[in-house]
Amino acid sequence: MTSKRILMGNEAIAFGAMKAGIQIASGYPGTPSTEVMETIASHANKYGIYAEWATNEKVALETAVGAAYSGANTMVTMKQVGLNVASDPLMSLSYIGIKGSLVILVSDDPGPHSSQTEQDTRAFGHFSNIPVLDPSTPQEAYDMTKLAFKLSHEMEIPVILRTTTRVSHGCADVITEDIYPVSRDIEGFVKDPRWTIFPKLTAQRHPWLEELQVRLSDRFSEYFQENSFNSISKGNSKIGIVASGVSYLYAKEAIKDHSETFSLFKVGTVHPFPEKAALEFLDHIKDLIVIEELDPYLEEQLLQLIGKHHLDVNVHGKKDGHFPVSGEYNVDVVIDGVNSSLKIINTDVPSLSHSSPAINKENVPPLPIRPPTLCAGCMHRTVFYAFKKAAGKLKAEKINTIFSGDIGCYTLGNAKPLNMVDTCLCMGAGISIAAGLSHTHDYQEGNKAKQVAFIGDSTFFHSGVAAIISAVYNNADITLAVLDNRTTAMTGHQPHPGIGLTATGVSTKIIDIADVLKSCGVDLVETIDADDLGECIDIAKRAMDFEGPSAVVFKGKCVGITKGDGQYVVDEDKCTRCRICVSQLGCPAIFSPSNKPPAIQDNCTGCGLCAQVCPSDAIVLKEDRQ
Repeated sequence: MTSKRILMGNEAIAFGAMKAGIQIASGYPGTPSTEVMETIASHANKYGIYAEWATNEKVALETAVGAAYSGANTMVTMKQVGLNVASDPLMSLSYIGIKGSLVILVSDDPGPHSSQTEQDTRAFGHFSNIPVLDPSTPQEAYDMTKLAFKLSHEMEIPVILRTTTRVSHGCADVITEDIYPVSRDIEGFVKDPRWTIFPKLTAQRHPWLEELQVRLSDRFSEYFQENSFNSISKGNSKIGIVASGVSYLYAKEAIKDHSETFSLFKVGTVHPFPEKAALEFLDHIKDLIVIEELDPYLEEQLLQLIGKHHLDVNVHGKKDGHFPVSGEYNVDVVIDGVNSSLKIINTDVPSLSHSSPAINKENVPPLPIRPPTLCAGCMHRTVFYAFKKAAGKLKAEKINTIFSGDIGCYTLGNAKPLNMVDTCLCMGAGISIAAGLSHTHDYQEGNKAKQVAFIGDSTFFHSGVAAIISAVYNNADITLAVLDNRTTAMTGHQPHPGIGLTATGVSTKIIDIADVLKSCGVDLVETIDADDLGECIDIAKRAMDFEGPSAVVFKGKCVGITKGDGQYVVDEDKCTRCRICVSQLGCPAIFSPSNKPPAIQDNCTGCGLCAQVCPSDAIVLKEDRQ
């Protein structure tokens, strides 16, 4: 039976995977992909699925690969930058192939909203010779997930299901089918030389892999007659539009009043590119407008196809400046791009109209800048402030301090007034960058410096361990601060190896970060609760004074999960209006009204940091004042 329900795109993917008979799921949390694994994990016990959060995306993919070698139906989830971490096994896997099925869910983030890059996974699929499906709606996400499992099993190759933020997090009515517990009857691993990659095997498999691309391209061309993932609607002009993913919806909305004018080519199976279907579409096209976010992937595929067959078709898109080369699209962006293209096309087709009156952007005041900030009461603020004070003591000794940050909530330590993150590259890189800096800022006269690296607990397990081993091995003079708030906070509070719970809530062994650091050879390892500022300053200074690798594990609670005890207020009778609490902490619970003492708002979580820095003891617990 079928039913209709409102689902987020990521939830639709999870339900599609469960309907396809997924048996093993692995992943690493990363916005905007996280809800896929969370939904699968929440139904794992009911349907007999094994689900896990791995320590990083490389491990997640390799775990899924092992299960697929045994004939299982598997999925691995990550965001686009996570695919970089998983790229090493991915590139070899395309040559080897799999036996069961393996779907790789990768969520891209045009904008970007919560990522370091606007990386386009379609190009990664082309690079690795792995097919890519690109849904435009939650319903397509559900249906394409089932197709991905089917293709993977049939072709014995992994399939990438690529989404973007608006598809992953958009909600819509989705028609789903009944789900039943999966069979645990997995064939099991059968020894075969094909599972061990050697240069000779690679040479033998590469021709097969290239031939597979041709077969998949033909198969995807057939889908234009079989389903709605790919579609062609012909208009009465010689102007065509090509789009994929959510850009197709923007295009459809933009031309809704001219739908009979333009021919529209929708591509859901973006790689390998469906050449035969595209050639049929181009048969009556003179000018082609390509609408796509991020890379000009479709545009390049079409330009190659047009050149290969010597077609007389003009292509308008990113490469000739009609559409933005970066950032997230919307209907207005698409209308502007189409109108820009129409201006140079010899046509009587009128320009598209915006649904709302045109806005003179010159007269619109700029929006207020609202940068992200650490939550009120976040333990990270205490740690950053402690190191700032400790660094001030080192500066008095003519020693500079450089702070290397990492990816996570603690990246926000770069904001004023803390200014405590000097570098940030990717997950785990803070430790390695600090080590590299330590070998350039040695003990030359006047150039003495101490390197401090900040990293979170989940990120430490993700990619910090190898970095600290390298730093110890190469005698890097660095101090590592592990900010352990007992969760993977920025992506929505998922568990990790230091918590003692798995993705499905099963109790497991706790991996102690301090023990790991000691086993890696760090000679000075301290652990402290991040609630006493004075003790945090002392231990930070002691670790920074140590010659060679040192580490401090700062333990606390994420205020997104557990609030503090009570709230603080300002005693105006004691307040001298020095504004240290405002100018040095940057806590969003503290604000400074004009000509009045600072005030503390109701979002105070009672961490007490402001009370510890106030030189007048003017900040007190609300209940103590009453």
